[in-house]
Amino acid sequence: MGNKKEVDLPILQNFQVNLDSFECSITTDIAVFGYVDNRLKLLLTKRSVGQFTHHWMLPGGAMEAHETLQECAHKVLYALTGVKDIHIEQVKVYAAIDRHPIKRVITVSFHALVRPENHPLFLKGNVEQIAWFDMNELPHNLGFDHAQIIHDAHLYLKNNLKDRLVIGELLPKQFTLSELQQLYEDILGLQLDRRNFRKRIFQMDILKSTGKVKAGVQGGPMLYECVSEQTP
Repeated sequence: MGNKKEVDLPILQNFQVNLDSFECSITTDIAVFGYVDNRLKLLLTKRSVGQFTHHWMLPGGAMEAHETLQECAHKVLYALTGVKDIHIEQVKVYAAIDRHPIKRVITVSFHALVRPENHPLFLKGNVEQIAWFDMNELPHNLGFDHAQIIHDAHLYLKNNLKDRLVIGELLPKQFTLSELQQLYEDILGLQLDRRNFRKRIFQMDILKSTGKVKAGVQGGPMLYECVSEQTP
């Protein structure tokens, strides 16, 4: 075997964390999805102060020294919208050097799945408006890089539905297989074969029959509930 060609490698003077290491701000943004009348919705806020005033944005804000990322996400969501006590999952990290006009800011995005009627909204602080938007009718004046963050969170939701049953509050605790399939079709934007869909769902082995049927529906379809939602 011949000698390997020398490669000029960078010399790292400060590769360990120390008191002089570079620091930047960290923020969290939360894509809260809802499901109303067979339409997937997204919660957005419009603020009257700060960067991108009068633009629509995901609820988000800066993490403080004593907080975890999850604590920050819950804090800013409640402070800006009044929504609290919901399950969130981390989606992605955004670290482009120029993503914020003031300084270097890294943001960590989360997503949540809720039933809007269970979470009344309150205008708080410097929030000008709060609204639920259909995913196919989002406003064009989105602040920062939130269009990309929304796109990625939506894709994360779709992939979760394909790989594991994670529906959060999007359906009632007890639901029919037809309601579950309708949810999948509305989110994925696809028409699914009824037989194949049910085969796939039962193969996931995370539904259990309640032994009850849905009242007031012709044929009395069986009601199911999740054994437990799958986590990564």
